[in-house]
Amino acid sequence: MPPPPSPPHLTPAGPATVTPAPGPALAPAPAPVPVPVPEEAVTPLMRGITVLHRLTEAGGTQSLSALEKTTGLARSTVDRIAATLSRMGYLRLDGRDAVLAPRLMELGNAYLAALRLPRLLDTRADELADELDESVSLAVADRDGIRFIHQATRRRAMSLSFRIGDLLPAERTAPGPLFATEWTPEDWTRWRDRRAADPRDHGFPAIPPREHRTPTPESAALDAPDAPNALDAVDAFEERTRRAAQQGWAVDDQLIEPGLVAVSVPVRDRGGRVACVVSVVSHTSRHSADSLRDAVLPRLRATVHAMERDLREAPARPPASPAGLATWTGASKQELGREFIESLARGLTVITAFGEGRAELTLTEVAQATGLARATARRALITLEHLGHVTARGRTFTLTPRVLALGFPPLSRTTLPQIAAPHLADLVARLHDSASLAVLTGEEVQYTARVATSRIMSVNITVGTRLPAYATSLGRVMVAGLSPAEREPFLTGLRALTPHTVTDPAVLATVLDRVRDAGYALVDGELEEGLRSIAAPVRDRTGRVVAAVNVAMHSSRRTVEQCVDEVLPHLSATAGAIEADLRVAGRFTQIPST
Repeated sequence: MPPPPSPPHLTPAGPATVTPAPGPALAPAPAPVPVPVPEEAVTPLMRGITVLHRLTEAGGTQSLSALEKTTGLARSTVDRIAATLSRMGYLRLDGRDAVLAPRLMELGNAYLAALRLPRLLDTRADELADELDESVSLAVADRDGIRFIHQATRRRAMSLSFRIGDLLPAERTAPGPLFATEWTPEDWTRWRDRRAADPRDHGFPAIPPREHRTPTPESAALDAPDAPNALDAVDAFEERTRRAAQQGWAVDDQLIEPGLVAVSVPVRDRGGRVACVVSVVSHTSRHSADSLRDAVLPRLRATVHAMERDLREAPARPPASPAGLATWTGASKQELGREFIESLARGLTVITAFGEGRAELTLTEVAQATGLARATARRALITLEHLGHVTARGRTFTLTPRVLALGFPPLSRTTLPQIAAPHLADLVARLHDSASLAVLTGEEVQYTARVATSRIMSVNITVGTRLPAYATSLGRVMVAGLSPAEREPFLTGLRALTPHTVTDPAVLATVLDRVRDAGYALVDGELEEGLRSIAAPVRDRTGRVVAAVNVAMHSSRRTVEQCVDEVLPHLSATAGAIEADLRVAGRFTQIPST
């Protein structure tokens, strides 16, 4: 597979007309000359990143034997890399499979935080999507491709599946020509070389390969890169770039796949350069490319104007202090021995040194932030620069959009039940009792994840089951986190489900206050005789209770006191682990609760 494209060298905005550098037709090109690996590059770091790339391309899950084949590494090397990444919390081993874990998103989060654009512009993008009832995305340049940094997607039967971090070829998108208005002659040459080396776009797994189809004149030229009219594909993109420079907007008329249309406008920074591009995306069942442009362009331009004002007025942020970086790697190496590749772990922590207020760092600053020796940090930076994840300008280093290729696309669609499932499984393995995750749906709890234990007498509840919140430990711990006004609906219409059910609103209100103060709820025989359960809240990044986890059992298994003494510590730790993953995964993405 050819290497993915890398970010363009942006030049100041010039006149309205752009003349791309002349170049040869798309004749068969010689194979790209491999870039020599620097002598000081860290080989284990390169191999570890290769494994992460292959797992990302595979959708987040791949067997260890398949990783051995797709990476070309020895099985023992793959096993050691997997053990190291597992120790870091970046993947988990599920039988013979390696599965990307939410904590890996901290690498992409470091890039997005340093970039600042999602945090500054995502609210306006979301508002535009709500107003137009169409999907809206933000994209940045990644050499001769584009990479998404925010998605506000409308949920429909014909929905769009692009994810944050997905990479697309510039010529098959609406943002591409806008970014290409700032390309240098070298950028155009690199683009032609890539088109010649990968005419079907197999290096872009987020989109379908090019096929012979002719829904529009533009896509007709682009769909036959190896045919006699291959030069037209180049001419078509160059012409689209000229028009984008003159008009200040660009369209995608089914260039990615049939049915998808989009219109894009650039957001320029204080210096007049394209910082990112906003796109409104729809389907031909709703709009043609022309009707979409006519319908949304005025409102899209108004949003971009507001975004550019936000960029100009954004206050400088003080550097955020990175935490928990390389201080633990020595202990992990001592515990796991040769199975832990310390140079890989240290190299990846270098990425997390960047972030909000830390977009550009010197070698000394990276070393200080990570606790690494300067020589170690330097070799890691050299390696990351060689792989395209870091770029150097003078004495400073910055992350590139390619950091998002380290697991972010598949993980950006993670749901809360998916986050919770492995933690629930670990809890059940320790306690040998069933555990569940639930959310509030109206005045009921809805089970969204569950791991059952194998017993002759067990709690028979399945995912999707709904139960009254007032009589369950899950419901009480979530209702306890609400304001007094939000609690009111849960205090009316109470009926006895067993002789033990609390039905007095005043008594239940007092119980909820105790639950809020204690941080857990224990319900004994109120939903069903003999059923005892204990629950703890799950909070999001803002501290709001968004779900709850519980352990349920027959009352003969444990006394109430044993539930508090023996079960609660494990349950609270599980809730904390889910919250930790949720904080990382939800920093720049919306995490669905079901």
